[in-house]
Amino acid sequence: QVHLVESGGGLVQPGGSLRLSCAASGIIFRINNMAWYRQGPGKERELVALITSDGDTNYAGSVKGRFTISRDNAKNTMYLQMNSLKPEDTAVYYCNSQIWSGSALIGYWGQGTQVTVSS
Repeated sequence: QVHLVESGGGLVQPGGSLRLSCAASGIIFRINNMAWYRQGPGKERELVALITSDGDTNYAGSVKGRFTISRDNAKNTMYLQMNSLKPEDTAVYYCNSQIWSGSALIGYWGQGTQVTVSS
């Protein structure tokens, strides 16, 4: 029914770049807030970047200036451009959708894509 599918992860050297994609189906994409989360080994899942249905963005301090979140509503796809990657960015990156339905927040998750930054 609802599917969020991440792609674009891989192995990259420090200082390199990757572009992640999240293809969504089963939701009205344009009215959902969308976000990227990540979970490093032995760590809690953390918010990396968020883009609202209006296009407003928010970034974790650790990635601000290096990562850019964007969305293409015509393609039901969200992106995360990651530049100047650091070993600390190594994590599984997850796509997340969020929408308020009355007083309830409804969210869905993708299965994640691995990003490894290592020399």
